Amino acid sequence: MKILFLLVPLLLLLVQGAAGTAADCRRQQGFCSFYFCPHGTTLIGRCASPLVCCKR
Repeated sequence: MKILFLLVPLLLLLVQGAAGTAADCRRQQGFCSFYFCPHGTTLIGRCASPLVCCKR
């Protein structure tokens, strides 16, 4: 339970930091994915620290 107490603020910081750049990714008809793009997509940029922007 103590770990959950520490993870919630970290999650909120990640979401807050990704808000502006995720919009840029969507503007390029892309989507955000964790670390790697799925098969059949190409890397076109970054959304946030663990997130990459991918396009079909």
